[in-house]
Amino acid sequence: MEFDSDYRCDTEFSKLLTRRSNVDLTVAALELARDAYPDLDFEETLSWIDTTGKQISGKVAAAKSDRDALKIVADCISVQHAISGDTETYSDPDNSYLHRVIERQRGIPISLSLLYMAVARRAGLTLHGVSTPAHFLTRYEAVDGPIFVDAFCGGCVLSFEETLHRASQASGLPPEQCEVLLEPASARKTVVRMLNNLKAIHSQTQNWPAAWMVQHRLVLLQPGAYDQRRDLGLIALRANRPGQAIDVLQCCLKNCPPEETEHLTAQLAIARQEVTRWN
Repeated sequence: MEFDSDYRCDTEFSKLLTRRSNVDLTVAALELARDAYPDLDFEETLSWIDTTGKQISGKVAAAKSDRDALKIVADCISVQHAISGDTETYSDPDNSYLHRVIERQRGIPISLSLLYMAVARRAGLTLHGVSTPAHFLTRYEAVDGPIFVDAFCGGCVLSFEETLHRASQASGLPPEQCEVLLEPASARKTVVRMLNNLKAIHSQTQNWPAAWMVQHRLVLLQPGAYDQRRDLGLIALRANRPGQAIDVLQCCLKNCPPEETEHLTAQLAIARQEVTRWN
């Protein structure tokens, strides 16, 4: 698996690194998928999205209400194309890769939401991602207030009050403190959430080389986050990158919490042993 350490081929991810706002999340998602599928052809997925959106654009334009328009999008994706939430193999990494979501007809909330956003945009509707606790949604700014779409549950359309209640239950916070959780998520926040999902999945399956590639992106997006840098060092060791593990862990030990010193010191010693063994 080749690794483009400076992401020259990833135009949209590169925009995130320079904090630009005009990020195409569909392409950014495909750039993440290319880490697992180096020969991925973006055009096939983009063409599918473009064709699907255009096929329903007339119906969407003629819809009697915003809810009806959103239901047309949901019916197209969840019924006509039978793409829905994967409740049986939720932790399969393919559920996070946009092209595989279309091919396998199932995904997780955030990948399905990105698909809904992309198809809706081609059909003339603008949906925004919403990073609510435990369950990513999309938000549409209707005339009488925002409404939400749960792509994982077949494109169910929810009112603001229903979504606020869900967020309150998931977070344990009172509803009045959850309104901020229903605001549109930035492209950076969305990609970070996608990467954290993949990090958890690869760690659970101990696919450390894949986890390292994900973690490398997370560190670049959050360079000031100590926990992300620490995890890069720990994952590098497990991914047979002891030299890189040494560099990162040595830096982390300079400002780590006291309760982590013993563990990181032990991991650093293992990394040094591995380097000696390979040399």
